[in-house]
Amino acid sequence: MQHVQDTTPEQPVFDAVKYKETTLEQWNNAAEAWDRWGTLLSRWLGPATEIMLDMAGVTEGSRVLDVAAGAGEQSVVAARRVGPRGQVLATDLSPTILEYAQRAARLAGLDNFSTHAIDGEKLDELDAGPFDAVISRVGLIYFPDQQKALRGMYNKLREGGKIAAMVYSTAECNGFFSIPVSIIRRRAALPPPLPGQPGPFSLGQPEVLEKTLSDAGFRDIRIEKVEAPVRVASASECLQFEQESFGALHQMLGGLSDAEKDAAWEEIEQALKKFENGQQFEGPCEMLIAAGTR
Repeated sequence: MQHVQDTTPEQPVFDAVKYKETTLEQWNNAAEAWDRWGTLLSRWLGPATEIMLDMAGVTEGSRVLDVAAGAGEQSVVAARRVGPRGQVLATDLSPTILEYAQRAARLAGLDNFSTHAIDGEKLDELDAGPFDAVISRVGLIYFPDQQKALRGMYNKLREGGKIAAMVYSTAECNGFFSIPVSIIRRRAALPPPLPGQPGPFSLGQPEVLEKTLSDAGFRDIRIEKVEAPVRVASASECLQFEQESFGALHQMLGGLSDAEKDAAWEEIEQALKKFENGQQFEGPCEMLIAAGTR
């Protein structure tokens, strides 16, 4: 009998190591821009951040761990809230972006604030804690191993301590971001996300988010939906914000030529114009905030 060779192509496998290397490079490069857009970030996510801190039980004297803190705008808000008797430790994969967080705290006159560069999936290596609260604003969605990250957060909490994480809800409710993603995905001929591949809407369904926290051991989980529209002067300004600050988009564009990238950005700007109302741009954005207790 003739042997027939199996020519079925192997399914591509998501490379978490390479993904993290690329992510680190992107956030080191985007750090200055993310800091520069801090006023917009505060206006855009400020109200939702206060809800996240409330749900995490952050009050005067709390010890807070911020995971994937970025330039630390929300970390500084937490540090003001906990006061001199409290403490905030801001962590991120990128040491460069944490320099901006430390500077922001210093300019705010906060002595209860420190930073530490560490992979959010390796929190057990962090020589600090236990904490009263762990927060993560739009960070959990980008961890390749969300369970490993959450177990690390769980282990850094005191008994009865709380976690609160903010994530995007579904693509349909976040047009300001999902439209650019869909345009780039089409132009770059990118396949659907691989199993286990992180992404902006990977925890967008409340039941998925709840199960993710539950699987990590958290109890008394509750989830709030928060409208957080992106309000800027125009679609052009929103495009500039995303071009300069959203590393995920640049990662998707990596395989295109400069001319192809320019064409993609032009199409994105034209598509975003539908959110202009004659006086300003208001891009739809809906966040989920999940809280749980150790």
